[in-house]
Amino acid sequence: MKLAEFDYRLPAELIAQQPAKERGASRLLHLDGANGTMRDLAFADLPTLVDARDAMVLNDTRVIRARLLGTKASGGKFELFIERILGEYEAIGLMRASHPPKPGARLRFGAGVAAEVLGREDDLFRVRFSEPVAGLLERCGNVPLPPYIAHPPGPADAERYQTVYAERPGAVAAPTAGLHFDRAILKRIQDNGTNIAMVTLHVGAGTFQPVRAQDIEDHRMHSERYEVPQSTVDAIAGRRVLAVGTTSLRALESAALAGAHSGPLGGAVSGETSLFIYPGFRFRAVDRLLTNFHLPKSSLLMLVAAFAGLDNMRKAYAHAIEQRYRFFSYGDAMLIERAR
Repeated sequence: MKLAEFDYRLPAELIAQQPAKERGASRLLHLDGANGTMRDLAFADLPTLVDARDAMVLNDTRVIRARLLGTKASGGKFELFIERILGEYEAIGLMRASHPPKPGARLRFGAGVAAEVLGREDDLFRVRFSEPVAGLLERCGNVPLPPYIAHPPGPADAERYQTVYAERPGAVAAPTAGLHFDRAILKRIQDNGTNIAMVTLHVGAGTFQPVRAQDIEDHRMHSERYEVPQSTVDAIAGRRVLAVGTTSLRALESAALAGAHSGPLGGAVSGETSLFIYPGFRFRAVDRLLTNFHLPKSSLLMLVAAFAGLDNMRKAYAHAIEQRYRFFSYGDAMLIERAR
């Protein structure tokens, strides 16, 4: 398939720059992939669409303050976007600088924090810091808002660019479908008899990287850490599985592939995944997907096309643009029933 098949024109004013005034106040487009029908709803209607037949799976990753501003020995300024913490003092990340530093270059962050570039792995830089990375990020790092959000991160973003159930630090981007939930909506869903379970997938910086290959089969995803615990395997057994976000879906489908010899989700799984889902993929674990609206030509849009059907996805996005839905991380949501 060609990259151009996943392009669409989006008016710039539909890119949400701020979250809805309150969690749960977004809109919800309900798409049935079996027949292509659509309904315009409010996100607060979601509890009426799930019941005791369902298990809803959330990604409990927690976003770290992954953006660091620093100075090179030459005096030039740069930005380091941490992709992953490798050890207490080492991390790997994307560098934005007029002249990228070479191995051995000395860097400085904040007051008295030094670092050295150890090497480069493709477009990522491996850096060793003079103090533990986790503490440095908490003290000096900024919220890693996506590049299409124009305003600098502030205190409100530190709270709203994080799900209410985030527990396990490690993501450099939020699992944004989960940003719509507040505690009251989660309770209403649980009161319906729906099982709520957790997976962890630490979203990497690759989520912001465009697909450049014109033949999409040639695209390669960055690897991300994930875990599907036994408690989740037990909670979803025999139920319709609603994945909240593409990250939850990728964790569950990665686990299903890893355990294919014993049937979908035969047991707990953890490891690394670089699973790239595009039309033609056979889903083994997930029946329903709650997700936001994604960028043109992105791997996430290709996943949605695989789940809903390419024509259904195109019609749903055209409808969302016509109806003035809000797009991307701080935008509205879509609930998709899988195309059979």
